[in-house]
Amino acid sequence: MRVINVAAAQMGPIQRADSREAVVARMIALLDEAKRKGADLIVYPELALTTFFPRWYMEDQREVDAWFETTMPNAAVQPLFDRARQHSIAMNFGYAELTPDGHHFNTAIMTDRDGNIVGKYRKVHLPGHVEYDTERSHQHLEKRYFEPGDLGFPVWRNLGGIIGMAICNDRRWPETYRVMGLQGVEMVVLGYNTPSVNAQKPAEGVTQRLFHNRLSVQAGAYQNSCWVVAVAKAGVEDGHALFGGSLIVNPDGEIVAEAVTEGDEVLVVPCDLDATRFGKETIFDFARHRRIEHYGLITSRTGAVPPE
Repeated sequence: MRVINVAAAQMGPIQRADSREAVVARMIALLDEAKRKGADLIVYPELALTTFFPRWYMEDQREVDAWFETTMPNAAVQPLFDRARQHSIAMNFGYAELTPDGHHFNTAIMTDRDGNIVGKYRKVHLPGHVEYDTERSHQHLEKRYFEPGDLGFPVWRNLGGIIGMAICNDRRWPETYRVMGLQGVEMVVLGYNTPSVNAQKPAEGVTQRLFHNRLSVQAGAYQNSCWVVAVAKAGVEDGHALFGGSLIVNPDGEIVAEAVTEGDEVLVVPCDLDATRFGKETIFDFARHRRIEHYGLITSRTGAVPPE
Protein backbone atom coordinates (compact mmCIF):
# COMPACT_ATOMS: atom_id res chain seq x y z
CA MET A 1 0.00 0.00 0.00
CA ARG A 2 1.10 3.55 -0.80
CA VAL A 3 -1.07 5.73 1.42
CA ILE A 4 -1.21 9.53 1.40
CA ASN A 5 -3.31 11.02 4.19
CA VAL A 6 -4.97 13.90 2.36
CA ALA A 7 -6.64 16.86 4.05
CA ALA A 8 -9.29 18.68 2.04
CA ALA A 9 -9.25 22.10 3.70
CA GLN A 10 -12.49 23.81 2.71
CA MET A 11 -12.58 27.52 3.49
CA GLY A 12 -15.56 29.61 4.37
CA PRO A 13 -16.14 33.05 2.88
CA ILE A 14 -13.41 35.64 2.47
CA GLN A 15 -14.76 39.16 2.36
CA ARG A 16 -13.43 41.86 0.08
CA ALA A 17 -12.04 43.76 3.07
CA ASP A 18 -10.18 40.77 4.59
CA SER A 19 -6.39 41.08 4.58
CA ARG A 20 -4.00 38.43 3.27
CA GLU A 21 -2.63 38.10 6.81
CA ALA A 22 -6.08 37.32 8.24
CA VAL A 23 -6.72 34.72 5.56
CA VAL A 24 -3.32 33.08 6.07
CA ALA A 25 -4.05 32.84 9.80
CA ARG A 26 -7.18 30.83 8.95
CA MET A 27 -5.19 28.63 6.58
CA ILE A 28 -2.65 27.97 9.33
CA ALA A 29 -5.46 26.97 11.71
CA LEU A 30 -6.70 24.48 9.13
CA LEU A 31 -3.14 23.22 8.67
CA ASP A 32 -2.78 22.69 12.42
CA GLU A 33 -6.04 20.70 12.44
CA ALA A 34 -4.83 18.64 9.49
CA LYS A 35 -1.61 17.89 11.39
CA ARG A 36 -3.58 16.69 14.42
CA LYS A 37 -5.51 14.36 12.10
CA GLY A 38 -2.32 12.92 10.59
CA ALA A 39 -2.30 14.57 7.18
CA ASP A 40 0.61 14.30 4.75
CA LEU A 41 -0.88 16.70 2.17
CA ILE A 42 -3.31 19.59 2.56
CA VAL A 43 -5.38 20.91 -0.35
CA TYR A 44 -6.87 24.41 -0.18
CA PRO A 45 -9.31 26.10 -2.60
CA GLU A 46 -8.85 28.15 -5.75
CA LEU A 47 -7.91 31.81 -5.05
CA ALA A 48 -7.40 30.82 -1.42
CA LEU A 49 -5.82 34.13 -0.38
CA THR A 50 -8.59 36.50 -1.47
CA THR A 51 -12.28 36.86 -2.07
CA PHE A 52 -13.50 35.69 -5.48
CA PHE A 53 -12.72 39.05 -7.05
CA PRO A 54 -13.82 38.18 -10.64
CA ARG A 55 -17.37 38.95 -9.50
CA TRP A 56 -16.40 42.65 -9.38
CA TYR A 57 -16.15 44.77 -12.53
CA MET A 58 -12.98 46.88 -12.39
CA GLU A 59 -11.51 49.20 -15.04
CA ASP A 60 -8.46 50.45 -13.13
CA GLN A 61 -5.64 47.96 -13.74
CA ARG A 62 -3.97 48.98 -10.48
CA GLU A 63 -7.11 47.94 -8.61
CA VAL A 64 -7.10 44.61 -10.45
CA ASP A 65 -3.42 43.99 -9.80
CA ALA A 66 -3.89 44.48 -6.07
CA TRP A 67 -5.56 41.04 -5.99
CA PHE A 68 -2.52 39.35 -7.56
CA GLU A 69 0.68 37.96 -6.01
CA THR A 70 3.95 38.92 -7.70
CA THR A 71 6.04 36.44 -5.71
CA MET A 72 5.33 33.17 -3.93
CA PRO A 73 5.87 32.86 -1.09
CA ASN A 74 5.68 36.53 -0.18
CA ALA A 75 5.79 38.14 3.25
CA ALA A 76 2.08 37.60 3.93
CA VAL A 77 2.17 33.93 2.95
CA GLN A 78 5.57 32.96 4.37
CA PRO A 79 4.11 32.00 7.79
CA LEU A 80 1.98 29.35 6.07
CA PHE A 81 5.05 27.88 4.37
CA ASP A 82 6.94 27.95 7.66
CA ARG A 83 4.18 26.12 9.53
CA ALA A 84 3.81 23.52 6.75
CA ARG A 85 7.56 22.88 6.89
CA GLN A 86 7.36 22.59 10.68
CA HIS A 87 4.53 20.06 10.36
CA SER A 88 6.18 18.27 7.41
CA ILE A 89 2.98 18.59 5.36
CA ALA A 90 2.90 19.16 1.60
CA MET A 91 0.49 21.80 0.32
CA ASN A 92 -1.61 22.71 -2.70
CA PHE A 93 -3.39 26.06 -2.96
CA GLY A 94 -4.56 28.54 -5.55
CA TYR A 95 -3.89 32.26 -5.97
CA ALA A 96 -3.89 35.01 -8.59
CA GLU A 97 -0.40 35.22 -10.15
CA LEU A 98 1.10 38.31 -11.79
CA THR A 99 4.31 37.33 -13.57
CA PRO A 100 7.39 39.58 -13.80
CA ASP A 101 6.62 40.22 -17.48
CA GLY A 102 3.04 41.29 -16.78
CA HIS A 103 0.93 38.17 -17.39
CA HIS A 104 -2.08 37.36 -15.19
CA PHE A 105 -2.96 33.75 -14.37
CA ASN A 106 -5.29 31.83 -12.08
CA THR A 107 -2.61 29.61 -10.57
CA ALA A 108 -2.10 26.72 -8.18
CA ILE A 109 1.14 25.45 -6.67
CA MET A 110 2.21 22.28 -4.93
CA THR A 111 4.94 21.98 -2.32
CA ASP A 112 6.79 19.05 -0.83
CA ARG A 113 7.01 18.33 2.90
CA ASP A 114 9.90 20.79 3.25
CA GLY A 115 7.92 23.72 1.88
CA ASN A 116 9.67 23.73 -1.50
CA ILE A 117 7.46 24.54 -4.50
CA VAL A 118 7.67 21.46 -6.72
CA GLY A 119 4.82 22.12 -9.17
CA LYS A 120 2.84 24.97 -10.70
CA TYR A 121 -0.37 24.86 -12.75
CA ARG A 122 -2.25 27.69 -14.48
CA LYS A 123 -5.98 27.35 -15.10
CA VAL A 124 -6.73 26.42 -18.70
CA HIS A 125 -10.54 26.48 -18.93
CA LEU A 126 -11.55 30.04 -18.00
CA PRO A 127 -15.32 30.52 -17.70
CA GLY A 128 -17.29 33.73 -17.80
CA HIS A 129 -16.96 36.85 -19.93
CA VAL A 130 -14.89 40.00 -20.52
CA GLU A 131 -17.24 43.00 -20.39
CA TYR A 132 -19.93 43.95 -17.89
CA ASP A 133 -23.08 41.94 -18.66
CA THR A 134 -26.38 43.53 -17.64
CA GLU A 135 -28.25 40.29 -18.36
CA ARG A 136 -26.48 38.28 -15.65
CA SER A 137 -27.60 38.03 -12.05
CA HIS A 138 -23.94 38.54 -11.08
CA GLN A 139 -20.68 39.03 -12.95
CA HIS A 140 -18.12 36.30 -13.66
CA LEU A 141 -15.18 38.11 -15.20
CA GLU A 142 -12.41 35.51 -15.23
CA LYS A 143 -11.87 36.07 -18.96
CA ARG A 144 -11.33 39.76 -18.20
CA TYR A 145 -8.74 39.35 -15.46
CA PHE A 146 -6.88 36.14 -16.40
CA GLU A 147 -5.17 34.66 -19.43
CA PRO A 148 -5.64 30.95 -20.25
CA GLY A 149 -2.97 28.83 -18.63
CA ASP A 150 0.18 28.19 -20.66
CA LEU A 151 1.61 25.17 -18.84
CA GLY A 152 -0.76 22.45 -20.02
CA PHE A 153 -1.68 19.65 -17.61
CA PRO A 154 1.63 18.33 -16.23
CA VAL A 155 1.93 15.86 -13.35
CA TRP A 156 4.60 15.56 -10.68
CA ARG A 157 6.09 12.88 -8.47
CA ASN A 158 5.50 13.92 -4.87
CA LEU A 159 4.88 12.02 -1.62
CA GLY A 160 5.60 8.76 -3.40
CA GLY A 161 2.89 9.19 -6.02
CA ILE A 162 2.02 10.87 -9.32
CA ILE A 163 -0.05 13.98 -8.63
CA GLY A 164 -1.67 16.49 -10.97
CA MET A 165 -3.47 19.77 -10.47
CA ALA A 166 -6.54 21.46 -11.91
CA ILE A 167 -8.63 24.50 -10.97
CA CYS A 168 -12.40 24.92 -10.72
CA ASN A 169 -13.96 24.90 -14.21
CA ASP A 170 -11.24 22.51 -15.39
CA ARG A 171 -13.04 19.78 -13.44
CA ARG A 172 -15.97 19.89 -15.86
CA TRP A 173 -13.85 19.03 -18.92
CA PRO A 174 -12.94 15.37 -19.51
CA GLU A 175 -9.81 16.40 -21.37
CA THR A 176 -8.39 17.74 -18.11
CA TYR A 177 -8.35 14.34 -16.46
CA ARG A 178 -7.47 12.37 -19.59
CA VAL A 179 -4.31 14.34 -20.37
CA MET A 180 -3.13 13.69 -16.82
CA GLY A 181 -4.40 10.11 -17.01
CA LEU A 182 -2.17 9.56 -20.03
CA GLN A 183 0.75 10.47 -17.75
CA GLY A 184 -0.26 7.86 -15.18
CA VAL A 185 -1.78 10.31 -12.70
CA GLU A 186 -2.80 8.72 -9.39
CA MET A 187 -4.29 11.76 -7.68
CA VAL A 188 -5.74 15.01 -9.02
CA VAL A 189 -6.03 17.90 -6.56
CA LEU A 190 -8.15 20.90 -7.40
CA GLY A 191 -9.66 23.93 -5.75
CA TYR A 192 -12.80 25.78 -6.78
CA ASN A 193 -14.95 28.86 -6.07
CA THR A 194 -18.37 28.20 -7.59
CA PRO A 195 -21.41 30.48 -7.21
CA SER A 196 -24.49 28.87 -5.69
CA VAL A 197 -26.63 30.30 -8.49
CA ASN A 198 -26.02 30.14 -12.24
CA ALA A 199 -25.71 33.77 -13.40
CA GLN A 200 -27.40 32.94 -16.71
CA LYS A 201 -29.91 30.39 -15.41
CA PRO A 202 -31.17 31.53 -11.99
CA ALA A 203 -33.60 28.60 -11.77
CA GLU A 204 -30.59 26.27 -11.48
CA GLY A 205 -30.17 26.21 -7.72
CA VAL A 206 -27.53 24.86 -5.41
CA THR A 207 -28.89 21.29 -5.42
CA GLN A 208 -28.40 20.89 -9.15
CA ARG A 209 -25.06 22.66 -9.05
CA LEU A 210 -23.80 20.33 -6.34
CA PHE A 211 -24.99 17.40 -8.47
CA HIS A 212 -22.94 18.67 -11.41
CA ASN A 213 -19.95 19.14 -9.12
CA ARG A 214 -20.11 15.54 -7.92
CA LEU A 215 -20.81 14.23 -11.42
CA SER A 216 -17.77 15.94 -12.92
CA VAL A 217 -15.37 14.85 -10.19
CA GLN A 218 -16.66 11.29 -9.94
CA ALA A 219 -16.54 10.77 -13.71
CA GLY A 220 -12.98 12.08 -13.92
CA ALA A 221 -11.84 9.82 -11.09
CA TYR A 222 -13.53 6.69 -12.45
CA GLN A 223 -12.62 7.14 -16.13
CA ASN A 224 -8.94 7.62 -15.28
CA SER A 225 -8.78 5.39 -12.20
CA CYS A 226 -7.36 8.05 -9.91
CA TRP A 227 -8.18 9.81 -6.67
CA VAL A 228 -9.65 13.31 -6.97
CA VAL A 229 -9.56 15.80 -4.11
CA ALA A 230 -11.85 18.78 -4.87
CA VAL A 231 -11.88 21.62 -2.35
CA ALA A 232 -14.21 24.63 -2.22
CA LYS A 233 -14.25 28.14 -0.93
CA ALA A 234 -17.84 28.51 0.24
CA GLY A 235 -20.35 30.71 1.99
CA VAL A 236 -21.52 34.27 1.41
CA GLU A 237 -18.84 36.72 0.30
CA ASP A 238 -20.11 40.30 0.39
CA GLY A 239 -23.62 39.13 -0.41
CA HIS A 240 -22.60 36.58 -3.07
CA ALA A 241 -23.03 32.88 -2.21
CA LEU A 242 -20.56 30.14 -3.10
CA PHE A 243 -21.46 26.51 -2.55
CA GLY A 244 -19.23 24.11 -0.63
CA GLY A 245 -19.47 20.38 -1.24
CA SER A 246 -15.74 19.71 -1.00
CA LEU A 247 -15.21 16.02 -1.65
CA ILE A 248 -12.69 13.24 -1.98
CA VAL A 249 -13.44 10.59 -4.58
CA ASN A 250 -11.73 7.21 -4.94
CA PRO A 251 -10.56 5.56 -8.20
CA ASP A 252 -13.91 3.74 -8.50
CA GLY A 253 -15.67 7.10 -8.65
CA GLU A 254 -17.13 6.74 -5.15
CA ILE A 255 -17.35 9.67 -2.75
CA VAL A 256 -15.46 8.73 0.41
CA ALA A 257 -15.76 12.10 2.19
CA GLU A 258 -17.81 15.25 1.63
CA ALA A 259 -18.04 18.54 3.52
CA VAL A 260 -21.26 19.23 5.41
CA THR A 261 -20.82 22.98 6.02
CA GLU A 262 -20.09 26.13 4.03
CA GLY A 263 -17.37 27.19 6.45
CA ASP A 264 -13.81 26.27 7.34
CA GLU A 265 -13.80 22.47 7.50
CA VAL A 266 -11.13 19.77 7.24
CA LEU A 267 -11.70 16.29 5.79
CA VAL A 268 -8.83 13.81 6.14
CA VAL A 269 -8.86 10.54 4.21
CA PRO A 270 -6.12 7.89 3.81
CA CYS A 271 -5.80 7.53 0.03
CA ASP A 272 -4.09 4.33 -1.12
CA LEU A 273 -2.47 5.09 -4.46
CA ASP A 274 -2.21 1.37 -5.20
CA ALA A 275 -6.02 1.36 -5.40
CA THR A 276 -5.59 3.03 -8.80
CA ARG A 277 -3.91 -0.02 -10.28
CA PHE A 278 -6.93 -2.23 -10.87
CA GLY A 279 -8.70 0.24 -13.12
CA LYS A 280 -5.49 1.20 -14.90
CA GLU A 281 -4.72 -2.46 -15.63
CA THR A 282 -8.24 -3.50 -16.74
CA ILE A 283 -11.03 -1.41 -18.27
CA PHE A 284 -8.93 1.77 -18.39
CA ASP A 285 -5.71 0.16 -19.58
CA PHE A 286 -5.18 2.89 -22.15
CA ALA A 287 -2.37 1.10 -24.01
CA ARG A 288 -4.67 -1.84 -24.78
CA HIS A 289 -7.99 -0.16 -25.34
CA ARG A 290 -7.64 3.40 -26.64
CA ARG A 291 -8.17 3.94 -30.39
CA ILE A 292 -6.50 7.22 -31.15
CA GLU A 293 -7.05 6.84 -34.89
CA HIS A 294 -10.68 7.79 -34.23
CA TYR A 295 -10.06 10.71 -31.86
CA GLY A 296 -8.73 13.31 -34.28
CA LEU A 297 -11.60 15.75 -33.85
CA ILE A 298 -10.70 16.24 -30.20
CA THR A 299 -7.58 18.21 -31.08
CA SER A 300 -8.40 19.38 -34.62
CA ARG A 301 -11.72 21.08 -33.86
CA THR A 302 -12.78 23.48 -31.11
CA GLY A 303 -16.51 24.05 -31.67
CA ALA A 304 -19.13 21.48 -32.63
CA VAL A 305 -19.96 21.25 -36.35
CA PRO A 306 -23.15 19.28 -37.16
CA PRO A 307 -23.20 17.10 -40.28
CA GLU A 308 -24.66 18.53 -43.46
